Amino acid sequence: MFSDAADGTAILARIEALWESPEAMAHQTTLQPYDSFNQVLEANVHPRDWVNPRPSGRYNLVVIGGGTAGLVAAMGAAGLGARVALIERGLLGGDCLNVGCVPSKALISSGRAAAWVRDAPRFGVRPGQSAEVDFSEVMERMRRLRSSISPHDSARRFTEAGIDVFLGQGSFVGRNSIEVGDARLEFKKAVIATGGRAAKLSVPGAEEMEVLTNESIFSLTRLPRRLIVIGGGPIGCEMAQSFARFGSQVTLIEKSAGVLPRDDADAGTILQREMSHDGVKFEFSCNVVRLEQVDSKKVVVVRRHDREFSIEGDAILVAAGRIPNVEGMGLELAGVRYDLRHGVEVNERLQSSNRNIYAAGDVASRYRFTHAADFMARLVIRNALFLGRERVSDLLIPWSTYTSPEVAHVGITPQQVSDAPDRITTLTIQLSEVDRAILDGETNGFVRVYLRRGSDRLLGATVVGAHAGDMISELTLAMKHQIGLKQIASTIHPYPTQAEAIRKLGDQYNRTRLTPTVASVMRRWLAWTR
Repeated sequence: MFSDAADGTAILARIEALWESPEAMAHQTTLQPYDSFNQVLEANVHPRDWVNPRPSGRYNLVVIGGGTAGLVAAMGAAGLGARVALIERGLLGGDCLNVGCVPSKALISSGRAAAWVRDAPRFGVRPGQSAEVDFSEVMERMRRLRSSISPHDSARRFTEAGIDVFLGQGSFVGRNSIEVGDARLEFKKAVIATGGRAAKLSVPGAEEMEVLTNESIFSLTRLPRRLIVIGGGPIGCEMAQSFARFGSQVTLIEKSAGVLPRDDADAGTILQREMSHDGVKFEFSCNVVRLEQVDSKKVVVVRRHDREFSIEGDAILVAAGRIPNVEGMGLELAGVRYDLRHGVEVNERLQSSNRNIYAAGDVASRYRFTHAADFMARLVIRNALFLGRERVSDLLIPWSTYTSPEVAHVGITPQQVSDAPDRITTLTIQLSEVDRAILDGETNGFVRVYLRRGSDRLLGATVVGAHAGDMISELTLAMKHQIGLKQIASTIHPYPTQAEAIRKLGDQYNRTRLTPTVASVMRRWLAWTR
């Protein structure tokens, strides 16, 4: 509390002076509530008293954007002896640390804990009292953990690594120069790593309605009684399930016929069943027509076929895709071609139309994952600074959705499989056939691999299960280094583990090789050697 009105006015004036820039206002909105944990986060990833260095001479590499791709590129290049500048207008750490992977997985963990308590009687465990979710404590835990991770992405850490860190809007003023505030940076090479943001709904009422996105949902301090989620992709499913477990009445709207339309249809069916068990209601094959505010209620009007109907809620989360951040950087002055929907145009070496400027991460890729941005940045370092000729198409990128069960995938898509059934063999092991999954009560899932017909060589895989995000890595390693199912079958896996399902696939493949002719020969051999 202020001691008196005069003191309060003075303090407010100082706060307003600190937050006079649009970028600062955006930080303030993101970092709510402004408690001790968010203050620590801010002090690390966008210190209020930061003073940009004075550039001197030409940089080997200027990095625009301090998310995963930008931080990896900057630190990697500096570690190899390059003179590097890093520019970030918002919060260092990008979406992953601040409004993506880190906070979302903290909420998912809390939601899983609530589900474990709810389902404990299935394991013969009866909690002494019914589980109650304290949403404010859930969110405080998330902010505490996020702030504890933030030093890894801090301005201080990168400065100590010899990188010139500039906080502010960077704008190209030529093919080899960029300005930040009153500083002009000349560079030999540059990498655009400005990431992306949540796509807006282009329907009547969307501009006037206050809705949640991944950039604002983590600032909530009160649990919405009724939450409407628009979009059945990874973000929509993860948050819908978690908030239902917290106690919200959740309705998910998806224009396709099921959740996770990019993934295996069987995976979507299993996940939908589990989300229904958690209380999520679904409206599929629906297009959003408009948003309306009726008193304190938020209303989403949707159309299914020829019928319109309304869904009421207290909050709306828009999780309907992402778009790249390409505006406001003067890309035209740098000779960099881009598209507002798909981002910076790059070739196989991630080189833009300006041969000295590269792009990596969400701003230039359809694989909008932290791990994809990481490895694209490594590729840029080799290609931009050391005359490398590595191709982005050679990267093997798995992905995982961290719902319960998790859904993970690598390699060719189910659609590509259905388009070429005569050239691909599909093998599946249900987790209900795996002892550890049975003992864990986690049998809703499977491991599925796609093989080149007549071969044990992996073309792709889908894993659905409690630990799918971890299990997919063994299959990714096998694909990357051309290890076939025969070799996997001959590799001893600890018993009992759920990853044993992967070895069982190797056994299943070996059984397909036991043709009637081979079986006859083996029987004759055994009879002769008796």
